[in-house]
Amino acid sequence: MIKIFDTESISVSEILKREQTSTGVEDIVADVIANVRKNGDTALKEYTKKFDKADLDSLEVTDEEIENAFAQVDDKFIEIIKKAKENIYNFHKHQVRNSFVISENDGIVLGQKVLPLRRVGLYVPGGTASYPSSVLMNCIPAKIAGVEEIVMTTPPRADGTINPVILAAAKIAGVGRIYKVGGSQAIAALAYGTETIEAVDKIVGPGNAFVAEAKKQVFGLVNIDMIAGPSEILIIADGTCNPEYVAADLLSQAEHDKLASAVLVTDSKELANAVSEQIELQLRVLPREEIARTSIDNNGKIIITENILKAVEIANMIAPEHLEICVDNPFDYLDKVKNAGSVFLGKNCPEALGDYFAGPNHTLPTSGTARFSSPLSVDDFVKKTAFTYYTLDALSKVSEDIAYFAEKEGLSGHARSAVVRTRKK
Repeated sequence: MIKIFDTESISVSEILKREQTSTGVEDIVADVIANVRKNGDTALKEYTKKFDKADLDSLEVTDEEIENAFAQVDDKFIEIIKKAKENIYNFHKHQVRNSFVISENDGIVLGQKVLPLRRVGLYVPGGTASYPSSVLMNCIPAKIAGVEEIVMTTPPRADGTINPVILAAAKIAGVGRIYKVGGSQAIAALAYGTETIEAVDKIVGPGNAFVAEAKKQVFGLVNIDMIAGPSEILIIADGTCNPEYVAADLLSQAEHDKLASAVLVTDSKELANAVSEQIELQLRVLPREEIARTSIDNNGKIIITENILKAVEIANMIAPEHLEICVDNPFDYLDKVKNAGSVFLGKNCPEALGDYFAGPNHTLPTSGTARFSSPLSVDDFVKKTAFTYYTLDALSKVSEDIAYFAEKEGLSGHARSAVVRTRKK
């Protein structure tokens, strides 16, 4: 059962105390990465047989397999995927940054070039659930950014096939090549390359503890989007909210993962008790009850505080991945939200709207990292290069200042390079 805390009797810091835990998979992942680096495709096929029970002749998904999968997906879902794609595209197109040039009149030209990454690897989980939404959310911003090649890895089923909805989403989103590889071995392949899989410049997409650890270990050789932890939702709700709706939204995240976190902060003891009762009722009919119940029992919280402003303060302390503000006047509080991955405003905006359809990205910072990081965006798929041009006359006007600065840092070579062109011989 979800735990209920009242800030009148226990401090907020005590309620929110986070345990620092290790996943204990570091050495296992390091061994997998080393094996893939050494043995390439052979290692990938061995791991796929061991972990996914699939004996593969080829790692790459063929065009025929994609077409067959597309034909298996019902027309209604295809249309929904296309609508979601349009919404995601229309939101992310506003994130495009342009190159710029600053041209001075005194012989100085400065600027910045914005360039797309050449090759990006998208990891899509398999396992207990399939996420075609992740394909859209990761691929579409990359396409808008102008990434030359987008490849995808995802674990196969035991018969060697990929879930058809994943392949359908990949076709609609515009993924280039797809490989039947999952887990930390997929991350190793994307980072180092194998006979079949060319190394990429950046790896994006969610995964389990092994995938997250692998991304951590290859970071530096390649870029990554983030080290994502378990899913989180925090709901701010007042006494006017429907407890059935609030409970449903909490469970929408709890069903993701036994480590997921679902938190309600409210100014109403009555709502707190009613939501607790609703959670128990809804758990009984939830297909993923075991996962959701473990999440609620271990990580779920209801925090009762004096008012909604205090609830926002608590939300800022937690810095949740998803934040719902379930009140009649949510825009009154939006400017007060400082730390959240994505904010859902009002009583008719369930977090699931953002997961699939609204348009903002659902790849979000977790574990409190919304304090300093942002959702996945078009910016994640570009790099910026600055450029500088000075005429000799323009350099002459500042070379002595540059040399003086360099000498203060003890770098005489820097100083000489600034004045060698301009001092009279």
